[in-house]
Amino acid sequence: MPSVLIIDDEPNIRRMVGALLESEGFEVRDASDGQAGVARAMEWEPDLVLLDLMMPGLLDGMATLELLRERFPQLPVVMMSGRAGLADAVKATRLGAVNFLEKPLTPEGVLLALAGALELRMARRERTALRADLGLAGDMVGDSPAMRAVRELIARVAPTDARVLITGESGTGKELVAAAIHAESSRREKPFVRVNCAAIPRDLIESEMFGHERGAFTGATERRLGRFELAHTGTLFLDEVGDLGPEAQAKLLRAIEAREIERVGGGRPIRIDVRILAATNRDLERAVHDGQFREDLYFRLNVIPFLVPPLREHPDDIPALARHFAAMLRRRSAQPAPEWTDEGIGALARYRWPGNVRELANIVERLGILYAGRPIGGSEVQGVLPLSSMGTPSLPDLEQPELTLSDALDEYEKLLITRALSAADGVVAEAARRLRTDRPNLYRRMRRLGLQSDVSE
Repeated sequence: MPSVLIIDDEPNIRRMVGALLESEGFEVRDASDGQAGVARAMEWEPDLVLLDLMMPGLLDGMATLELLRERFPQLPVVMMSGRAGLADAVKATRLGAVNFLEKPLTPEGVLLALAGALELRMARRERTALRADLGLAGDMVGDSPAMRAVRELIARVAPTDARVLITGESGTGKELVAAAIHAESSRREKPFVRVNCAAIPRDLIESEMFGHERGAFTGATERRLGRFELAHTGTLFLDEVGDLGPEAQAKLLRAIEAREIERVGGGRPIRIDVRILAATNRDLERAVHDGQFREDLYFRLNVIPFLVPPLREHPDDIPALARHFAAMLRRRSAQPAPEWTDEGIGALARYRWPGNVRELANIVERLGILYAGRPIGGSEVQGVLPLSSMGTPSLPDLEQPELTLSDALDEYEKLLITRALSAADGVVAEAARRLRTDRPNLYRRMRRLGLQSDVSE
């Protein structure tokens, strides 16, 4: 049954509201002042709190609310008062109260407010569980020196509002780092909005980022809020920010500097309060040097540089990561769990993982499905590794007297393509993007070199 903590200095309120809630199936406890209420919450974390605004003692209602929100960020608090004004209600809402009830209370009003707060509590729990299943809960798996350094840097930068530029190879977990920074920040209860800058068509980027008014362009049949407005008071994560075009870069720079945006077709500026985290697998310094990325925008985003190491630089974490992804699969699937042998884990640890943690997660899931309820040894792992199935080429030995320049170039080209295919899980379009070429050209080269992908597109 859901539990409610009533904090009010009036015994009659505690008694009457408590009786009402118990009759509706709630488990109820109470406290007569703010200090006692916080202490009771510490020993017995409730699902909801009903808190009086005007209370004697060291902690009045506002101070108690602040302390509860600090200790229990996910806990919904409903305020109540008989002498509060609009300013008090606004302040309580800003401090995190989910509702404000005026005394004298009515049974319908109390039950309706608590039903909404309980629904919010359940939604927050479901969101936390879902983010954990998706690997976005902020828990960084691994205890290598590299991962300890990542966690330490997250702990240092998260409490600030500084902009962070997260760099690293594709698949290293840059979005996980961004989510962890948000989860440890003061904005943790506010929106975390992700924008994949590479996936938005260039002619729609302004509308997606800043929103549009009805009739702003053909097809704009209603007003739409952009990602900046959706992230207001929270965190905006600009993934693949290096893929923004020049015009979008200029508009992003203006939004950052002015702290305001304008919807497409709108005539007035809108103030926004967002913390910006950005990520890219591109070398933005080189892009700036080559004139492909604005230097002023680069400096605005790169207040705190955060390099996420590739998996090959912390291979000691591979066993823990593999077991973590296997456990995630078990929670999502009704299939029996496979038995991971030391040989199977060892085979994973010996692989170079050009696709980094994302590739490891995919391989572990593939093995968990193919060998559900069965042992997974070294041969089973070798059988699904992309490079082993395509015949892993190595760099040509230049000491071979019979080696021609054409043969050496072919071998090196084969190496680059197979690595890109492995990192892209065999998807040729993604491999072509990584190699900065188009898909038809990559197909031609693969046919010439005798390579093929095991993924149909």
